[in-house]
Amino acid sequence: MTPLYERHDAYIPRIAAIHDLCGYGKCSLGVAIPMLSAAGCDVCPVPTGLFSSHTAFPGWYMHDTTDILDDYLNAWRGIGVDIDAVYSGFLGAPEQVDVIRNVWETYPDALRVVDPVMADHGKVYPTYTPELVEAMAGLANGADILTPNLTEASIILGREWPGADVSQADAQAMMGELRERGAKNVVLKGIEHGDGLIHNYVWGDAVGFTETTNAKLPYMLHGTGDLFASALLASVMTGHDLAVATRFAADFTADAMVVSAKQPDFEARGVSFEPLLGNVCALLG
Repeated sequence: MTPLYERHDAYIPRIAAIHDLCGYGKCSLGVAIPMLSAAGCDVCPVPTGLFSSHTAFPGWYMHDTTDILDDYLNAWRGIGVDIDAVYSGFLGAPEQVDVIRNVWETYPDALRVVDPVMADHGKVYPTYTPELVEAMAGLANGADILTPNLTEASIILGREWPGADVSQADAQAMMGELRERGAKNVVLKGIEHGDGLIHNYVWGDAVGFTETTNAKLPYMLHGTGDLFASALLASVMTGHDLAVATRFAADFTADAMVVSAKQPDFEARGVSFEPLLGNVCALLG
């Protein structure tokens, strides 16, 4: 197992977090900023869209920020901002994929983490056009770490969604295809085999094929995918290998779902993780 990031002494790594900002309902930057900050990282947000709430609420409002992003990032270049990792998630328009590729070119040594947030349970999110889905699939091919759920992996590979239950052999075959397309390391999230467990798989250049499991809880929550990917990157940026990071992300997300169930209106509001941030701080040792 080879760590993808080596932490040096008191140095605080800097992460460009290219996600949407959601006012209510915890997801995206509302998750990434506190999680990665707790891991001792300097999080530099690049908002791909502004949402009043997550899209499971009725009447949500979205403002697409595509038109400001070039000037926003050119201003960073003008003051010599340095970046150690580029972490992208939900995108608002296909042109934003070109923005991310430009960031990659500006910071060629930065770790490229792509959470291809575009679909779940066989359905594409309502703001995603066919053009944006295609662009996101292309972006996935350049990732050092790619973290799709099963629906997103199917879309990237041009397949029909097979349902939540695929065999371990089929999961590994899909991950192999994603690697052949260019993703160096793949974490495939949220597989169900009808055994009362949630299975996550990781495999790539830096890690042998590894499985983690957690008990399946009797409810679903918005934002758990963002939390998983952010917890994974938090572990990576503190110097842990991808097998350890996947285990940490799976356990942290499962624990946060238990915390969430104790909150009012938890199934609508989203995943609650704040009382567990000390576990992220502990990654620093």
